[in-house]
Amino acid sequence: HEAEYLEILTAVKGSSKEKRLASQFIARFFKHFPTLADQAIEAQLDLCEDEDVAIRKQAIKDLPSLCKDNKEHTQKIADILAQLLQAEDNAELSVVHNSLMTLFKSDAKGTLGGIFSQILSGDDLIRERCIKFLTVKIKALGHDVITKDAEEHLISECKKVLQDVTADEFHNIMELLGWTRLGHSVTGQQELVDIVAEQAEINQNFDPKDVENDNVDRLIQCVKHALPYFSSQVDSARFVAYMCEQVLPQFDEISSNEDGADPQLEILKLFAEFHCFYDACWAFSASLQQAVLYLPLPVALTLGDSEKTNQDEPRLEFSYVECLMYAFHRLGRQCPDFLTKDADRMKDFRFRLQYFARGIQGYIKKLREALQGKTADELKTEENKIKVVALKTTSNINTLIKDLFHSPPSYKSIISLSWKPTAGSAKDGPSAGHKRHTPITYSSDSAANKHPKTDKSQREIYQPPSGKYSNKVSSYGKF
Repeated sequence: HEAEYLEILTAVKGSSKEKRLASQFIARFFKHFPTLADQAIEAQLDLCEDEDVAIRKQAIKDLPSLCKDNKEHTQKIADILAQLLQAEDNAELSVVHNSLMTLFKSDAKGTLGGIFSQILSGDDLIRERCIKFLTVKIKALGHDVITKDAEEHLISECKKVLQDVTADEFHNIMELLGWTRLGHSVTGQQELVDIVAEQAEINQNFDPKDVENDNVDRLIQCVKHALPYFSSQVDSARFVAYMCEQVLPQFDEISSNEDGADPQLEILKLFAEFHCFYDACWAFSASLQQAVLYLPLPVALTLGDSEKTNQDEPRLEFSYVECLMYAFHRLGRQCPDFLTKDADRMKDFRFRLQYFARGIQGYIKKLREALQGKTADELKTEENKIKVVALKTTSNINTLIKDLFHSPPSYKSIISLSWKPTAGSAKDGPSAGHKRHTPITYSSDSAANKHPKTDKSQREIYQPPSGKYSNKVSSYGKF
């Protein structure tokens, strides 16, 4: 009945009802006319491009049926459907998605081949939508559909795409690769780290002022993708070396983004998290050198008497110090005698720590007073969220300083970084630090603690030190 099938193919030029009927019959009898396969696919494609959206939806819905018993056509049909992802009508786009999902369940590897052909050679809009589709839908299909053979093809094609990607594409492709077997074995995780290292270009010199290549943002985004895979078996040595040798020496040249983000702080946070799985005394030294920059000496020691009155107190960058102190503290476990080997270095570092501790203890006290007695709902306000984070940051620093004030310095305390989520609720924050402790200072405010009401009016109103949170807590003087 070849003549009759050819008549069905010509019906794609007929009326609206004829077109919809032709779409169904082309798919239903397609397997019986292999010599007319190309002609039938072209006829169906004409219907997919019809002016009537109802006809287009019918034709798109019927496309997967062409491959039901003819898997050799899967890649071509998937390629057509991938191009149709540029549809603007949401209902039509939903039909395209459903057809692709049907095709995946029939032949996952062939479908991936068709989609990646458009990612690698299609225009920007189709490429973007194909990557987004895969990122969202692959996980929903699961490993029952994406078999080992299909997964290997997915990994291979993703590596080709990574040779030239935008920041968003890199994020999505890495998410896809993390879902595959690579994210669940040591060798696979090492392979992912190698991919990230290549994207971050850590074998080249770091230029923070290179706006065209956006080296700073690329480094931050790449390191974020590598961090989950570092362990005792997947070494972060190359990244730590790059940070210490290339990034930290040029730290002051890293400027803020146009949207107000603080890339310097982001880099220090990442640097702190690296040290969980790396040990090297030279990295310990780099951490110390950077930490000293944010642990100022008292004004009285750096200026003459005539200059003191007009000089503001040093700026205390709590968030920066938390990152650097944490990195320094973790590395200290591997190099416990680093500080004690140099008496002058030890003396200077401890003096800076003592000055910083004096400023931070009053700040912690005011934060606790501000948060004391707050309900869970009250702690959810933006202002109180900032105070909770500020309290966690300053308490972490105080804990690390106390460790370093031991003789010899101790590296035993374990803290949870302020930007990392915790199992406890926000309400736990203000009450966490009420345990009695000895301040790291040679002065005593015990009298003030015993007679708060009588002495409060006579004392100078407390001014919190300047720093990352200072503009958020300027009202603390009212307490």
